[in-house]
Order: sequence, then structure tokens, then C-alpha cells
Amino acid sequence: MKTAKSLLTAALLITLTATAHAQNLPDSLVKKINSLFKQWDKPGSPGCAIGIVRNDSLIFAKGYGLANLEYGVHNTPKTLFHMASVSKQFTAYSIVLLAKQGKLNLDDDIRKYLPWFPNLGVTITIRNLLNHTSGVRDQWQLLATAGTRLDDVITQEQIVKILGKQQALNFKPGEKFMYSNSGFTLLAEIVKEVSGKSLRQFTDSVIFKPLGMTATHIHDDYTEIEPGRSYSYDRKDSAHYSNAILNYSVAGATSLFSTVEDLAKWEMNFYQYKVGNKQDIETLTTKGHLNDGIVNDYAMGISNDIYKGNKRYSHDGADAGYRTNVSIFPDLKMGFIVLSNLGDINVGGKANELADLFVKDKSASASKATRKLKAGKAPAEDLPFLKKLPGDYITPEGTTLSLELKNDSLFYRVGADAYLLVKDSVLTYCMFYAPEVKFKFSADNNNAFIVTTPGDKLNFSRYTKTVNKDDRALRPYTGTYYCPELDCNYRIVLNDHQLYLTNAKYDDQKLTFAGSNDLLDDNWWMNHLVITRNSKNEVTGFEVNSGRVMHLKFVKTK
Repeated sequence: MKTAKSLLTAALLITLTATAHAQNLPDSLVKKINSLFKQWDKPGSPGCAIGIVRNDSLIFAKGYGLANLEYGVHNTPKTLFHMASVSKQFTAYSIVLLAKQGKLNLDDDIRKYLPWFPNLGVTITIRNLLNHTSGVRDQWQLLATAGTRLDDVITQEQIVKILGKQQALNFKPGEKFMYSNSGFTLLAEIVKEVSGKSLRQFTDSVIFKPLGMTATHIHDDYTEIEPGRSYSYDRKDSAHYSNAILNYSVAGATSLFSTVEDLAKWEMNFYQYKVGNKQDIETLTTKGHLNDGIVNDYAMGISNDIYKGNKRYSHDGADAGYRTNVSIFPDLKMGFIVLSNLGDINVGGKANELADLFVKDKSASASKATRKLKAGKAPAEDLPFLKKLPGDYITPEGTTLSLELKNDSLFYRVGADAYLLVKDSVLTYCMFYAPEVKFKFSADNNNAFIVTTPGDKLNFSRYTKTVNKDDRALRPYTGTYYCPELDCNYRIVLNDHQLYLTNAKYDDQKLTFAGSNDLLDDNWWMNHLVITRNSKNEVTGFEVNSGRVMHLKFVKTK
């Protein structure tokens, strides 16, 4: 039995580890840091753990809120968090180190190492997987469409099996950037094939142990007990939370477990090379490019962009209620870490706010851009053209938005939120708060436009929201639809003059028309169905063209 003295000692240790260790930071600066996270530093709330790295030291680290609500355990710099997609940079670095050893080439066809992956008539390279330019459909959407809930137990074998049955890609490799978790699962399988070790074993021996990341591992067995881990929560209301269940036994795209203290050692490796060398880090952070030469800010499992005129490497992660961000400013020899166990914390935004306390804005164009964006009204000479634009638009992937013109200002609307667009150049407008996002219009066609972001573009076309049709017009859409790639069925049924998409695993979803062949619903994994027809104009099936899954065919069987 523990004595009162030992219990007091344990309580003091918890309190001390939950507080910050700050190296010569002024009290005024510490107060500013604490103020960024004070709303989660209260009884009964999940929260986060943060770290600030400078040179070879973790100069500030602190936990806020609780790692476990049931037992009142606090988050600390030593708390283990599920890192979600922050995992990808470690998978990518494993590939870089194997290439350095001559075990593989980044431009090899993936089927050289994964002969079980379907031959789809095109070459998918390892580099395509690393840069998210492979066209391989995303595993989470495929699993969800097949009827697997993301809080079900999900194993690596399940994902490999479903990827091995794919009959098409989203697009030709290198044609587009489209984030694909599947690509990093395939990379983990390549690591295993080439090295003879699982990704967990390889990273442990080649990355984590050499860096002294003693608490870090790839958590590829969801039943494994990990002392000191945080639990995952979603918000129910301002004072109540629910468990956000995560049962993954997977590797590559996600499942890294780490702490603030360990991740600080990883961030330092981007400018003080202990594992690999400068060339290896440069390979990891080399931006991807498309077949047409467009360069993307996404490198290999990590983004490479500019923040306030400074080079930055960063990545977010989000699984269940975990939200994570790591960011490194290599030229400044600084880094920031924000790890959260509550699903509504904007960790990327908080990482930026932390950086703002330390990183000086070196951007020469900052003041000029700010002045330009203050002008919200469109120029008078543009108004005749802009008046033709209001309406509803959709992309082939099912992304919808509306354009509106109010008080001579152009807005785009998604749901209840409207965002101001300001003139950038001839027939091009940009987002007020994100000028790198540009809406490019054409004088010859007011029914379509292109939205470009750094390294990517979306093609929008006008559609007309169809009013409810009568039952006679709706009945041809009803029936059972089967997907051979996923071995699953959905039905479209007619109930009370309304079409619904129904499946045994999910609630029925109301279908709405965006034109005669585009059906929209609220399932995140398949919210856009494109009806297919035969020469007699009869409905023969549909394709799921939704987000990160395109051209997934369902055949009408009855």
C-alpha cells in the first residue's frame, strides 16, 4: 500500500511535469504562450501539449487540459499522442534512407516491390506515392464505402486486400495532386518488402533509437497497452465531451505514437543532422511536381512552404479526436509542436500563433498585399461580367459552392459561410484572407471557372438545382447497385416523393439533384454520385466521384 508521503510525491511529480520547462523565456512571453491555450487548461477539459524548439534545445514545453477525463490525468510534454498524418514524414524518410542504401530507386515502379498491386496499364512510381500524385484512391473512403466505420477495428491486411482489388485510378499518375493515405500504406509495405522489417521495426532501429526518441513507435497493434497515452475526445457542447474511438492496427499513413519531448529531437534533425545527412533532408523536403511542370508545396510526407518570408516544413494530422501539427523553420533553427486530444482544436492555427511570437515577418510583399486586399469592392469595369457569374457550381469530385455578388463585391459561399473575393488580375480574383487561392474566370464562358491553389487546381461548372421531380420521373433511379471492387451493395429507394440512398450499415441519406445525372448526399465518403446510362437513356449504374475517390463504379443489378 502506498503511504501518504509517496502519494504526495507522485502528485507533485504530475504537477511539475504538467508545468512548462522554459529556458530563459521572459515571463511576459510565457504569459502570451499560456494565453493561447488557456481555454483548455481547466478542470474536466481535454487539451494539448506543446513544445518550442530553438537550436539544440526544447526551450518551452507544457501540457494543458487532461489526457484522460475519467481518471483526471493531465497532459504533459511526456504524454503519448496518436500523431495521425504527421506519421507520413517518418514513412517517407524511411524510403529516403533505403534509397540512399541503394535498396530502391524513388522512380521505380511500385509493382517491382508489390506485385500484388493491380496492373492498371500505367506506371506508378514510389515518388508518385510520396508526392500524392499516384492517383491511387484513398483507403479511408474505400473502406467507408464498403461498410467499414472508421471506429471499427481496421488492420493493415484489410487495407492491402481492398487496394489489391482496385480496377482504376482517380487519374493518370503525375496528372494531379490528390492526397491519398493509401499511398503511404503502400510505402510501408515497400519498406517491409525491401528491408525485411516492418515499418515499426525499421523506424525504431534506424530513426527513433539513434535520435533518442525512446517513447516513440509505430502503433501497429491497437490492443497494445501504452502507459502515459492520451485518450481521444470530441466535443458534445461547451462543457461535455464524448470518446472518439480509434482502433487502428495500421502503419504508413498514420499510427505514430510520440511525445513533445521526442518530437523536439526529430525537429532538430532537420538542421542538425544525426540520422541521415543534409542531402537526405533535402530529398525529403523537395517539392513534388506534376507532369505539366506545376510545382506543389507538398514534398515527401511533409509540406515545404513559406511562412512570413521564412522557409517552413510542416504537416497536420487528424484521426478521431487527435489533432497534431509539427512545423520546422530550418533557416531559423526553430520548431513548434502542438498535439491535441480534442477534435475541435485548430492545431495548425495555434502553431502559427506560437510562431508569430518568435518569427519575424521577412516578406517584402507583406505590406503591399495587405494594402491590396483592403479594397473589397470589384472595379466598376468588371461588374457587367461579374453579374453573369452568380449561381451554383460543382467539380467532377463533387465539391460544390455558390458565387454571389452583393454591394458590388464578389463572394463565394459554402453552406452558411460566405468568403470575400478581391481582384488579383484580369479576370482573376483571389480570396481576401488567402490570396494564393485564385478564381480564374474566362470572358468566353461564364458557366465555368478554375480555382488554383499552390500546386493544384479545381474545375468548377455551373449546375441548376433541380426541383423535386414527380414519382414517375424518380422511379427509374431506384434499384440495387453493386460494386465489384468493394463487394458491396447500396440501394436507391423512393419514399414519400423523395429518393434515398440506403445501406445496411448506415442511416438513409436523402439524395438531391445537381442536374439530371448528378446526385448529392451527406455521406462524406460518397457524397457525389454520377448516374451512368445506356444508349436507350436507361439508368445502368452510378460512379462515385467524391473527394479522394473517383470513377468507382456501381452497376445496377435490379
